[in-house]
Amino acid sequence: MTFSFFTADDADTLTPTDVARSLWSADQMHGVAISGAMARGIEKAVTRTDLRPARYTLDMFRPASMAPFTVETTIVRDGKRICLVDAHLLQEGEIKIRASAIFLKPTEDPDGQVWQPSDNPTPPLEVPVLTEPTVPWFASDMPWSQNFGDHQNAGRKQTWQYGVPVVANEVPSPFQAVASIADGTTMACNWGSKGVQYINTDITLTLSRLPSSLEIGLRGERWSGHDGIAVGVATVYDREGVVGQSMVTSLNNARRSVDFKEHEFAEDGSRTSRA
Repeated sequence: MTFSFFTADDADTLTPTDVARSLWSADQMHGVAISGAMARGIEKAVTRTDLRPARYTLDMFRPASMAPFTVETTIVRDGKRICLVDAHLLQEGEIKIRASAIFLKPTEDPDGQVWQPSDNPTPPLEVPVLTEPTVPWFASDMPWSQNFGDHQNAGRKQTWQYGVPVVANEVPSPFQAVASIADGTTMACNWGSKGVQYINTDITLTLSRLPSSLEIGLRGERWSGHDGIAVGVATVYDREGVVGQSMVTSLNNARRSVDFKEHEFAEDGSRTSRA
């Protein structure tokens, strides 16, 4: 798997590939790549096999450039049924990104009943089973397709994707894949009739279980925006059902909107302009 967001040296310094380049700026990494790298670092820090990730939060408070970086982690609490991990992305001696995760020990479900929605999303029948990374699929007011321009409307968004390897020659874990794809919550919630006009500053991902494969979907559920601040919530699901929720908070960035009618995407991750 040489197609990836990063390459790694023996010291586990990660170097971005062009696949990690953001549309916001040519010298900025996008959140999908950043989130995958942070999840990988956190996962490597937790060596216990009796725990699994249940909550992951990423704060993107400084732009991370297209330069090499490292991810440093700290185990904050390692208890019988819980482990809390903090992580920082260090680039050129400066902390650019921070993340935290809670790992919990699975047991059994209680016997009581609780409310749950009856309209959970299901895998798109129009999309073939994905076995490798492809251009993401989207649905909106228009049916499922890989043509981004079709979905630049005010309709409710869904996306279906296959996890991109975080590091070359490494198969991504389900946690790395879902943490990476969770950045797509901004596409499910902030993408409207004039493109993506909000830039997300964070990701919060909650998981009741890990995805069963690297095929993962997001469906926009809630969006609210006031005074240039927006909050979007999406359901995260796979071919077996719902696995959790993702949420992003975002800032108005309309002066540098990402207009997807101006871009075309190839399977190798390259982008071309229609202008």
